[in-house]
Amino acid sequence: MALKPPESLITGLAVATVVYAVYEHTLPSVADTRASSPNNATLDKSRQTATWTAAGIVAGVSLLAKDPTIFVIGGTVLVALDFSHRHANAVNPATQKVTAAGSASLGGLNVSANGNVSAGV
Repeated sequence: MALKPPESLITGLAVATVVYAVYEHTLPSVADTRASSPNNATLDKSRQTATWTAAGIVAGVSLLAKDPTIFVIGGTVLVALDFSHRHANAVNPATQKVTAAGSASLGGLNVSANGNVSAGV
């Protein structure tokens, strides 16, 4: 039996708040992540931990309540936070551009995963 609409909305917003709290306590802020080196493996592992923890909470509560509204609200917040942290981790603070995994830009020099160095354009 699904919850009544007001109860469903309140529960969905409560789950969204818990998802936000999981990200706040597991990861540094998006600004701090964006200021760090791009494609930081430690930050990515922490993001994965936060994502799986929050997804478990969203799925668990929505299944226990048998209410899809909780899943939609919590899942939307989860996807938005996951994307913002993924994007922040991919941005190079020197160039303010997304850097592909396996490469980095250091002071105008592009360094690829195989060690090739080229001048940035």
